[in-house]
Amino acid sequence: MRADVVQRSTAETTLMRQFEQEKMTSSPRRVDAFSSFVERGLPTRRVESWHYTDLRSAMRDAAPLAPAPDSSAIERAGQILAGRKRVAAVRIVLLNGRLVSELCDQLPPGASMSREELSLSDVDDPMMALNEAMSVEAHALTVADGAIIESPIEFVHIASASGARSLYTRVAILLGVRARASFFESYVGAGPGVQRNSSTILTLAERASAKHVAIVEDDPELHVESQVGQLAVGAELNAFALVAGGGLTRRQLFYRLVGRDAKAILGGLTLLDRARRADTTLQVVHAAEAGTSREFYRAIVDDEAVGIFQGKVIVERAAQKTDGAMKSQAVLLSQHAQMNAKPELEIFADDVVCGHGATVGSLDPEQLFYMMARGIERSEAESMLLEAFGEEAIGRVEDDVLAEALRLPFRAWLARERAARIDGKGAVMEPAS
Repeated sequence: MRADVVQRSTAETTLMRQFEQEKMTSSPRRVDAFSSFVERGLPTRRVESWHYTDLRSAMRDAAPLAPAPDSSAIERAGQILAGRKRVAAVRIVLLNGRLVSELCDQLPPGASMSREELSLSDVDDPMMALNEAMSVEAHALTVADGAIIESPIEFVHIASASGARSLYTRVAILLGVRARASFFESYVGAGPGVQRNSSTILTLAERASAKHVAIVEDDPELHVESQVGQLAVGAELNAFALVAGGGLTRRQLFYRLVGRDAKAILGGLTLLDRARRADTTLQVVHAAEAGTSREFYRAIVDDEAVGIFQGKVIVERAAQKTDGAMKSQAVLLSQHAQMNAKPELEIFADDVVCGHGATVGSLDPEQLFYMMARGIERSEAESMLLEAFGEEAIGRVEDDVLAEALRLPFRAWLARERAARIDGKGAVMEPAS
């Protein structure tokens, strides 16, 4: 009897060679994680959670690993930071996946940073396993029990590598009992050819409260971002993401509400043009009584871009009194733009209030007519409606500083879209009659 031979893709073969050459086999944790990745390989459409994004086909090869930053790379990173408006008084800078202490600010009292090997994630996903295996460094930010940090803390992930490079970043945020803090993660500096795999692990202890905002505004070839969270009794999280860059972007979120009265508010706004592709896939598991979850995601899709939203809320048998609601809404601006939405509920408890919905459409012609009848040019009227559409999503952030940091790139994207329409793209898609 002949044994089946596993046909590895070029990218998978390159990743296996990189793992061996970088001598990562000295860490048992990494070996276990990489073995988990090799067992499944790069995800394809056959994997349900990757049904709309065939990464094995899209990733023709794995880019060379980015080297440790030298003095010139650190200098360039400093220039990038100098040209950016500060979102927070405290910055933590990761350059090519490595913490650069000389570019970081001192943390406020009650917060500390440590480098450590984070434990194996219980998330069953090959790209999470690959991140764990290939990340050169892993850092944990801890907020002490009872600490209240008023000003946001910003993580800046900078890509300072020319040409094709792959970057791996792994960060944990741990909030102690009744701790409170806000975080802003930004991804900048990456150009075409860069492949990024980033993960953030959030753990909220009893009665802890956190706000977390992420923004992708550079232009990597591939951006895979995983967010894993666990909420204890009475913990509350408000997390939001703005995706405004990247050729192929995949944000995947895995949250477990393990304590009674835990609350997770998740949201996002995706802005797509040209031939970009953005995939937001999330799973929220209610594992304890009286939990609350809200998922509210919006997308604006133009040209030949493709948007994806997959959301699954699982209510386990023990999670009675769960209150859950999920909604995905998208506006298409082109006849060739696409949006795939797949909201799901899996409910094993019998005393819950849960619902989900999804809409895909174009701008309302009656609203456009109303505005144009009052002397507003069509392109401006379209931009105003799109801004209102995105603003409703951003307004759910519930933090003025973080929300304003999102509005600036959102409005810049709208301005570019309006200019492109004026320069020859024409009006946005008319609804079918």
